[in-house]
Amino acid sequence: MLLTLNRKTHKAYNRVREQNFSLNGLLGFDVHGKTVGVVGTGNIGKAFCKIMVGFGCKVIAQDVFANKELEALGVKFVSLPEILKRSDIISLHCPLNDQTQHIINSNSIAWMKKGVMLINTSRGGLIDTKAVIDALKSKHIGYLGIDVYEQEEKLFFRDLSANIIEDDTIQRLMSFPNVLVTAHQAFFTTEALQQIADVTLNNIKDLTAGKNLPNTAAQLA
Repeated sequence: MLLTLNRKTHKAYNRVREQNFSLNGLLGFDVHGKTVGVVGTGNIGKAFCKIMVGFGCKVIAQDVFANKELEALGVKFVSLPEILKRSDIISLHCPLNDQTQHIINSNSIAWMKKGVMLINTSRGGLIDTKAVIDALKSKHIGYLGIDVYEQEEKLFFRDLSANIIEDDTIQRLMSFPNVLVTAHQAFFTTEALQQIADVTLNNIKDLTAGKNLPNTAAQLA
């Protein structure tokens, strides 16, 4: 999602299919050397940190506990305000709870660099969508990539191509040329589905046998 937003691959794909091979409007930036802020370093956040280190980025992260493995790779754990102030790219990987609800809001956006790229593949409720729309209109947020959305239960996993979508907020989001919306598909791989099935079946087996469940929601987050 980060690379697609940056290099506008989705737009280039559609252009080429119409025999348009121009480069106008497709200018991106080098990810190498940029400061990437990662909010939440669970299994997915940790994997993302490692990928960004591999890209040659300066990776800073925020979590309740610093991850020693990531620190050994050069990831620095800092406060959330410092992530907001320093990052060229911010990626959210934290759970949704009372403390993280609308962690991205008008106040936190004010701390961010102008033109920042914001990615959310975690939970839609982490973002105050209306505040983000205002920041897109003012060009404070330069790029937005979301695989999740606050009201997604009314939209995602359905074919609404023949319907009139009454959610004006998602329609406004999709009207921006620098916004990429996908329908909660970040998890959607053959391997991930197999793992979900394996964990579920093993949990059922352990539950019927009266054993403690090794894979709880908290452990998998």
